[in-house]
Amino acid sequence: MPWIISEQMLSPQVTMPEPHWKMRKSFSRSTLRSQKGFSEIDLKLETVSQDALRRTLFPLGGLTKDFVKKIAAENRLHHVLQKKESMGICFVGKRNFENFILQYLQPRPGKFISIEDNKVLGTHKGWFLYTLGQRAKIGGLREPWYVVEKDGTKGDVFVAPRTDHPALYRDLLRTNRVHWIAEEPPAALVRDKMMECHFRFRHQMAPVPCVLTLNQDGTVWVTAVKAVRALALGQFAVFYKGDECLGSGKILRLGPSAYVLQKGKSKSRVATEGPSNSPGSGPGLGPAL
Repeated sequence: MPWIISEQMLSPQVTMPEPHWKMRKSFSRSTLRSQKGFSEIDLKLETVSQDALRRTLFPLGGLTKDFVKKIAAENRLHHVLQKKESMGICFVGKRNFENFILQYLQPRPGKFISIEDNKVLGTHKGWFLYTLGQRAKIGGLREPWYVVEKDGTKGDVFVAPRTDHPALYRDLLRTNRVHWIAEEPPAALVRDKMMECHFRFRHQMAPVPCVLTLNQDGTVWVTAVKAVRALALGQFAVFYKGDECLGSGKILRLGPSAYVLQKGKSKSRVATEGPSNSPGSGPGLGPAL
């Protein structure tokens, strides 16, 4: 929840830093990361329209949370100081997430399947209860397994035996039409159709260097310089240039995982080196993009 504080609550001894935002000459506004880096608020502001943003003020935009707590301490606002940080899904609270979701959605039993050999390892109550990258609770197995893919049609959840398994890593995605905070794509992207920047898709993750490729319909391909873990459909890729948040797009398509690419290279090598195979007969792997 954002901090809110009035002028009357401020101690006269406190010196307020300059607001950490800037105005464009065209009277549009961009959003900048906070003093401690990219915050959860960045992941909300990237979808705000320019019309709303130019009418919005951020009185605490240049303050760290520690500085705000200092103001609260000087004004004896102990209930603010003792308030716990909000983690996870705030409206769920301490309730069990699976039980909470199953109050609203009917169970859809399915199988946990190994991504490596298609072996069935166990069952679950619904594929929608799992997020890519999280540990799957599979009864009877001591070693940890992690969710790497989900099949919403069949209800199967594919898992891998390590948290750093290559099936969790991808370096390519495509978004829907990007919402640019400045209303138009950056000039360099329009001119060259490609642009280097950074992106992220999760709160508290470090921005990842990438190359954007602009399509005619306003969507973009995002090619990460280094494969990233647990990309998922439906998440928002948020783009940054330096300290400035440029905008975002919803992830609609994913490139093949590092595991699929490795299998493709391996099978291609076998097909090329095998004595009975003709040139070019190796199978193609990986989903069409």
